Amino acid sequence: MLGLLIVYCALFGLVVGSFLNVVIYRVPRKESVVSPRSACPNCGEPIASKDNVPIFSWLLLRGRCRKCRVPISVRYPLIEAATAGLFAGLAARTGFSWSLPAFLVLAAGLLALACIDVEHLLLPKRIVYPVLGLVTLLLVVAAAATHHWHDLLVAGICAVAWFAIFFALNAISPRLLGFGDVRLAPVLGLALGWLGVRYVLLGFFAANLIGAVVGLTLIATNRMSRQQQIPYGVFLALGTLLAIFAGPELLRPFQNLRG
Repeated sequence: MLGLLIVYCALFGLVVGSFLNVVIYRVPRKESVVSPRSACPNCGEPIASKDNVPIFSWLLLRGRCRKCRVPISVRYPLIEAATAGLFAGLAARTGFSWSLPAFLVLAAGLLALACIDVEHLLLPKRIVYPVLGLVTLLLVVAAAATHHWHDLLVAGICAVAWFAIFFALNAISPRLLGFGDVRLAPVLGLALGWLGVRYVLLGFFAANLIGAVVGLTLIATNRMSRQQQIPYGVFLALGTLLAIFAGPELLRPFQNLRG
């Protein structure tokens, strides 16, 4: 049965990934993600339903528009594949859990935000706030179904704590930490707090460690200057996902500590 859940989540991830491609392209441009239909950015030809099958359509068309033959970025199938992989991995990690839907929403939101942050150095509130609302609602449902109200309380406290810490850091140095990161902080604190305080600490530590390693490497190779802004949201997303997927193994040496 777990295998079927993983397959279903992977297939669902392909569909969600196709929608995330629309979100990643349109939200930074302040366009609607609902209408009009997706079209080739070069010739404007609407994409037919048969050409909108995740991954497979891109492969069948050999990465080109059916009408004008202009290349279509490989980013599109990669986002679809990444979403499917994340959804399948979360299903494998959590199994038949009431909290699974909340973490699927979180993963989809983090993937979209990370891609936008890399390209635009932006974490749009049009994505952050709906993700926060959905994750909160789904965790409340999970708490009601399992009577794990203590877990929800810890998650709420962690969300508030992360927001307060990030808000203070932004107030001290807005250049160091943008307000988009402040908005994202309670989302991550809430989700990781549901798993335990140790996961919150691990996610924060991993995000900063990954960011430091990547940043120092780019500076050392002259690909980035010390004054250049980095997409911190990407590292927050990576740290959070690392804590979710590898947390039990990484935290096993500290299992005597209560989270």
